[in-house]
Amino acid sequence: EEEAAKYRDYFDFSEALKRCTSHRLLAIRRAESEGLLKVSINPDDEACIERLERQFVRGNNECSRQVGEATTDAYKRLLKPSIETEFAAQSKEKADDEAIRVFTENLRQLLLAPPLGQKRVLAIDPGFRTGCKVVCLDAQGNLLHNENIYPHPPINKTGEAASKLRKMIEAYQIEVISIGNGTASRETEDFINSQSFDRQIPVFVVSEQGASIYSASKIARDEFPDYDVTVRGAVSIGRRLMDPLAELVKIDPKSIGVGQYQHDVDQTKLKKALDQTVENCVNLVGVNLNTASSHLLTSISGLGPQLAQNIVNYRAENGAFSSRKELMKVPRMGAKAFEQCAGFLRIPGAKNPLDNTAVHPESYHIVEQMAKDLKCTIDELIADKELRRKINISAYITPTVGLPTLQDILQELDKPGRDPRKAIKVFEFDKNVRTIADLREGMILPGIVGNITNFGAFVDIGIKENGLVHLSQLAERFISDPTEVVSIHQHVMVRVMNVDYDRKRIQLSMIGVQQD
Repeated sequence: EEEAAKYRDYFDFSEALKRCTSHRLLAIRRAESEGLLKVSINPDDEACIERLERQFVRGNNECSRQVGEATTDAYKRLLKPSIETEFAAQSKEKADDEAIRVFTENLRQLLLAPPLGQKRVLAIDPGFRTGCKVVCLDAQGNLLHNENIYPHPPINKTGEAASKLRKMIEAYQIEVISIGNGTASRETEDFINSQSFDRQIPVFVVSEQGASIYSASKIARDEFPDYDVTVRGAVSIGRRLMDPLAELVKIDPKSIGVGQYQHDVDQTKLKKALDQTVENCVNLVGVNLNTASSHLLTSISGLGPQLAQNIVNYRAENGAFSSRKELMKVPRMGAKAFEQCAGFLRIPGAKNPLDNTAVHPESYHIVEQMAKDLKCTIDELIADKELRRKINISAYITPTVGLPTLQDILQELDKPGRDPRKAIKVFEFDKNVRTIADLREGMILPGIVGNITNFGAFVDIGIKENGLVHLSQLAERFISDPTEVVSIHQHVMVRVMNVDYDRKRIQLSMIGVQQD
């Protein structure tokens, strides 16, 4: 019983299978596979035997009694186990599909988290005994410098740490500080905020889920062969702030920590769904052809690992790309691959302004014709909304270009190369809450949504344990899906409803709490 304490809710549990939710079924199945619970799926025996007898037993004599016994035996020995096996497989598949749907939606929101953009970042991977690993990155995310500071117990070199920080901020013209949200995160944030710098430097706390997986991976070793895992982890924390999408695509999605029971579901199905989600997100945002890593380029339609690496190699040998057409000079870049990938690759500051938009090169002639008809340049057409209003869109319909394509083109000209992701905001936890022991019922606290499941949202309130806002506590109205109300990384205000100190469970509510 002690070993199975986390499954206590299911010790004596029964429920109609059709009403058993995906997360409950997967939890019960996991406990069963760990040998902690016995699980069975049972139809109503009496009702089943009665239905069979109605069909097969005729009359009331010795012969019919024999048939009755045979029917009962057939049900108990053959039919019932078959029903159990069939429904176990069917319900598991349904639960898997639901868990995969939740995971892919969480992953999509995480990958499309607001980016900070190209800024010079000082990133800190915090720690107590081992100190805080500090790295300085330039605006492109390249590593400029790394060292350790020890502002916390047991070493307590606070003065030295403060002095080193100021020197680094000055020497590398740091614009922003990024802190990982693991051990010693709050203490490190307080230490940074207690320092006075010569200018205002925003401080962001970044999720470090999966950073250790990345730092030990082949990708990280290839990027930083001369540095150890702690430096690579700190670099990842800094880059996640600059561009979460470009950094998170390097990590196996299962390690990012936003799924539910992801290790219990059909792994082939899960991988396919997650890979598809990564590709969709990268294609939606588009990538900068001159700064993207080969790993990020691999997620673009039409580019495999080899072709992505060829692009990076070509860039290293010949300098930055000045136009999309230049892609055709990359070894093994064929017309088909170019057709598939070109619209998703952006070149800021290119000679042709359309190279920094989602307009595909095969449609450039349409925009050029529109500009010619309005007697202006493409730059003027993109800059002037009034000019675009004069376009008679139906005049450009041809047998190969339909109205939807033309509408997409005009929509893109309205926001050329604009990132569809939102702007990033600074966030602060409650200064008085450090551990679960500081929590009291009724407290209202700021938090960040860290994970969304079928049954609610887990919120980081600045302590080791995340609190759960149950589905019923997300809003005053009835909701069937938490994503109607919350999204990953959303800043929320929550009220503490209940704290189970033994099981380290925190129940939170958003009902009746004023949201900013």
